[in-house]
Amino acid sequence: MARRKKIYEGKAKVLYEGPEPGTFVQYFKDDATAFNAEKKAIIEGKGVLNNRLSEFFMTGLTAIGVPTHFIKRLNMREQLIRQVEIIPLEVVVRNVAAGSISKRLGIAEGTPLPRPIIEFYYKDDDLGDPIVSEEHILAFGWATHQDLDDMVALAVRVNDFMSGLLLGVGIKLVDFKIEIGRLWDNDFMRLVVADEISPDSCRLWDIKTGNKLDKDVFRQDLGDLADAYTEVAKRLGVMPTNAAQMTKPTLIN
Repeated sequence: MARRKKIYEGKAKVLYEGPEPGTFVQYFKDDATAFNAEKKAIIEGKGVLNNRLSEFFMTGLTAIGVPTHFIKRLNMREQLIRQVEIIPLEVVVRNVAAGSISKRLGIAEGTPLPRPIIEFYYKDDDLGDPIVSEEHILAFGWATHQDLDDMVALAVRVNDFMSGLLLGVGIKLVDFKIEIGRLWDNDFMRLVVADEISPDSCRLWDIKTGNKLDKDVFRQDLGDLADAYTEVAKRLGVMPTNAAQMTKPTLIN
């Protein structure tokens, strides 16, 4: 598919104008970043893996009635998505203490939380994506009361689906973040899961060994990130071989 006008470029993805009004082409890059892009690297094959894994998770959510922006995968690195108005919040669901919540509250990493905790972060790289309360969200007009109720409901359903799916292949879903967008159909609006769902946006630990299979491998210099992501893909039946070795589209079914 021929490239069209670039709409937006982020740390890990590029959005291009889609073939039809109301669509974008989302391209997954091999760039890896951490600590608000202070640490950077190119991980060969990462974009291929994230494209396939995000397709897998988004398709599964659609199958159980959770609305998403995903339409179809186009090739190794691109997928067709619906154009949405992104709410400027990251919705984080935590099942086990890790990362910032351990630092903020002094909870030992790996401590199971009494119930899933949902947090909101304001999307602004210059500010380091600060955590915000519902009061902030309502006061600044980022979302309405109804939006918040719908966002929490979506996050809970994603967590239930992802936790069960990953548990079945021996992976613990520690936490994850999603973005949510407003999808308009004339005057009717609904909220949908947008952006991506991949090891870039989740913490995934092997249930038996505790080994990390997510971007913390890169953050903490724990090994080869492509190998970790490939392990997740192989367990889920998404990718039969190491994507870092894939150079031709014909190698992917």
